[in-house]
Amino acid sequence: MKTIAIVAGGDSSEYVVSVKSAQGVADALKGKYETYIIVIKGKEWYWENEKGRAYSVDKNDFSLSLEDGRIRFDAVFVAIHGTPGENGLLQGYFDMLGIPYTSCGAFSSALTFNKQACKLYLKEYGIPMTEGILLKKGEHFDADRILKKIGLPCFVKPNASGSSFGVTKVKAKDQLLPALENAFTEGEEVLIESFMQGTETACGVIKTKNRKIIMPVTEVVPKNEFFDFQAKYTDGFSEEITPARLPDETTSRIQELSAQVYDLLSCKGIVRVDFIVTAQGPQFLEINTVPGMTQESIIPRQAAVSGILLSDLYSMILEDILS
Repeated sequence: MKTIAIVAGGDSSEYVVSVKSAQGVADALKGKYETYIIVIKGKEWYWENEKGRAYSVDKNDFSLSLEDGRIRFDAVFVAIHGTPGENGLLQGYFDMLGIPYTSCGAFSSALTFNKQACKLYLKEYGIPMTEGILLKKGEHFDADRILKKIGLPCFVKPNASGSSFGVTKVKAKDQLLPALENAFTEGEEVLIESFMQGTETACGVIKTKNRKIIMPVTEVVPKNEFFDFQAKYTDGFSEEITPARLPDETTSRIQELSAQVYDLLSCKGIVRVDFIVTAQGPQFLEINTVPGMTQESIIPRQAAVSGILLSDLYSMILEDILS
């Protein structure tokens, strides 16, 4: 039986979500692989046994020393949302060690994690999207100039973050500064985007050497103002309808664009591509290269609707990188 490390935790606000995702993966892979959830938090990398005893990971070769011997991992299942698991840092580390992993490569991860860089890259290939302005911490900004270009309402969000942490919907000029301050708590760069009136959707894409799966499209109907952290992870605060209540041609277009984005960004493993469907059609919102894998997450729900067992889905990704 192959031995798999499921890396969890990370150094962002998504720590708790990541740990839940990792447990979901471990549960799905039970009996198929020997799994160890490796928690990464700053310089602390460890595995905790059932009795609560922690064993440190040797970062020189990503191995684990236990009383009865040393554990070396055949592959890594990346379940860290945010840094260092979704932005290319861990990917570069595993590349140097020659250990296969389930997510996008180092460059693709770094590019997709930077929302503005990713949008500019995809815009060159004609992927439809809304306007955006990037601000750096400490940089002077002209609120009137920004709002003249972006308009109201607009969204202010960290340029490198997930799970809607630090995101604010701004409806008036005097709300812009507090929104920027909130977003800057999550990072050094902030993205201001035009509001798109429409339906928020998400589409999972999985490609291996032998298979291509384009998931059914999910329609997201948040009870809150937008699909914020509470709406994403608290039962009753959003309705996620799969398949989405959209015309067949719109659904097909979202799936086609999602597959195109996957290829343009040289993605690997499981990703989720989000769009807002406006009067002009689907507009690219963002891509998640380590999407949530909790019970509340969209990919597991799309898999269920597709009749795909999570154990089969995750095994398919692992078998692909182990072959």
